[in-house]
Amino acid sequence: MNDTMVLPVDADPSAPALLLRPWRNEDAPALVEVYRDPVLRHWTTSVVDDEADALRWVGTQQEAWAAGHRFAFAVLEALPGAEPGPPLGNLVLKRVSPGGHTAEVGYWTSAPARGRGIAPRALEALTGWAFDTLGPTGLQRLELLHQVDNTASCRVAEKSRYAFDRVLTAAPPAYPLQGHLHVRLRSTPEQVR
Repeated sequence: MNDTMVLPVDADPSAPALLLRPWRNEDAPALVEVYRDPVLRHWTTSVVDDEADALRWVGTQQEAWAAGHRFAFAVLEALPGAEPGPPLGNLVLKRVSPGGHTAEVGYWTSAPARGRGIAPRALEALTGWAFDTLGPTGLQRLELLHQVDNTASCRVAEKSRYAFDRVLTAAPPAYPLQGHLHVRLRSTPEQVR
């Protein structure tokens, strides 16, 4: 795992600067606190009830990073003149394959981070990193999926320029409700002109 990988996100007039970096074992206590939120537990499939669960979850993220098929970033507020605060969210690039043209993004935010514009700004940073890092070797399309009733995730997708593509059919038990598929395509220099 590349523990030195850090993606900075500049502050804007209404929101603080952020840092995206790989998850670390020392994040486990904060992860346990984040997962106490019933809203987060409703939307995620991971179970993090105690520090052992959190360490397993972090270990899984680290192993997937090392294998090169999933890149999970802790989202932290970058406080001026101080160490970053505890993780406020998670951004992940998943289903990555060497030379693959499509991958998927996902995210969650902690209760204190919601409504502050953190998820769209962090997602924009992850999207740019993914296309800059993997685009030259093939990545052309990022997909973002969420349950149809997750209106907050839909807003994040729209703010991050992930266009609505289609409604996905339910696939119980993992996906009990229909979902939305949003897509963002890599812009090439020819497309920008």
